Amino acid sequence: MNIEEFQAYCMAKKGVEETFPFDEVTLVYKVMGKMFALTGLDREGFTVNLKCDPEKAIELREHHEEILEGWHMSKKHWNTVDFEGALSYALLCELIDHSYDLVVKKLKKADREFLENL
Repeated sequence: MNIEEFQAYCMAKKGVEETFPFDEVTLVYKVMGKMFALTGLDREGFTVNLKCDPEKAIELREHHEEILEGWHMSKKHWNTVDFEGALSYALLCELIDHSYDLVVKKLKKADREFLENL
């Protein structure tokens, strides 16, 4: 998955906005104002930080060398994923979906209902 495919995949999800809240090179995707994915546009290689269930995060890191503890993020709840490695397109989509779903699950009920009706 290249950066353009990543951007299109994230933006196709309900309630998502593309932002640069930290600087002009850190691209952040938020659902209802809450971050679920971020990537640096100025880095060598295309990596993405994605939220992940802590137990699943450990399992993924053990089975895939392209998945590491979140860089500059909570190591327990975030993974840094190499999108240029050997991971399948389907797995990358699954990881993005999982991150998005975790954030949506934690939204206030009113925000989840609003999101469902979009």
